[in-house]
Amino acid sequence: MAHILAPSLLSADFTDLRSAVELVDQSPAPWLHLDVMDGVFVPNISYGIPVIKAIRSLTKKVFDTHLMIVDPDRYITAFKEAGADVLTVHIEACTHLHRTVQAIKAAGMQAGVSLNPHTPIASLEDTIADVDLVLVMSVNPGFGGQKFIRNTYHKLDQLRDLRERRGSKALIEVDGGVGPDNHKDLVAHGADVLVAGNSVFGVKDPKAAIDLLSGT
Repeated sequence: MAHILAPSLLSADFTDLRSAVELVDQSPAPWLHLDVMDGVFVPNISYGIPVIKAIRSLTKKVFDTHLMIVDPDRYITAFKEAGADVLTVHIEACTHLHRTVQAIKAAGMQAGVSLNPHTPIASLEDTIADVDLVLVMSVNPGFGGQKFIRNTYHKLDQLRDLRERRGSKALIEVDGGVGPDNHKDLVAHGADVLVAGNSVFGVKDPKAAIDLLSGT
């Protein structure tokens, strides 16, 4: 399977989100990555349900929605109604992860689980068979433009082994510091989905960047 590219709206020009969404809509990237931050779980605040709802009509691309928030269970239905297709929560923010995953699926979305850089892959041992996606953070969450953490390669190897051992079909996603210098290595280590922010929206030719990172 060819990997999926998910350009991250967090790095786009917030004064012209319509153009950013339309750029992705007209590109080969099948997903749009949406980072929701609450200023509590991570030390930053981004955007939330009203923005996602407002841009939903601009594209049919998959809305890959990454919740970096506390108590995500409270908002599952609201994100579905706003247009989220994949809803990813942080394992560190969920007291009852299995319950949260089941609630996301019951709402009609694919369920993802994200791990911060310090969280071991082994923490997914009992849930990986239930999720549709595992998002490995390759930077500390909260801000774009951070340097890629090289230990991510080791975690991807571990995750790929765990997925096979547990019979899981979960996609493996990587977010943070993804660009032209490492995207091929990440795919070689098992990544199915690559989130790219600054390496798409922070360059002069975002369309060419998407083409390059998509492998087209």
